[in-house]
Amino acid sequence: MMKSRSRFDTPNGSKYLQQLCKHFAHKVAVEYDNTRGKADLPPGPAMLLADETGLTMTVNAEDAQGLALAQHIFEAHLIRFAFREDLKSLTWNEV
Repeated sequence: MMKSRSRFDTPNGSKYLQQLCKHFAHKVAVEYDNTRGKADLPPGPAMLLADETGLTMTVNAEDAQGLALAQHIFEAHLIRFAFREDLKSLTWNEV
């Protein structure tokens, strides 16, 4: 299993965690509260952690193609949701 992580520094980490999880819940199983979230994305499970300084996203997949898809899913949605913060892209690091 491959794993990748990204962090978005923002005072609105909890807000975006909840917004992403509510959105994903229309298509996949999710569990979340104000600081932790899990979404069963098609490529693999994704974990979200929010604190007062940001949102950390960790995605998992069986292969590089699935990992790229999971990264794209988060990046596209978060950029749209965080448009007021002028987010252009996320930096992902394999872990």
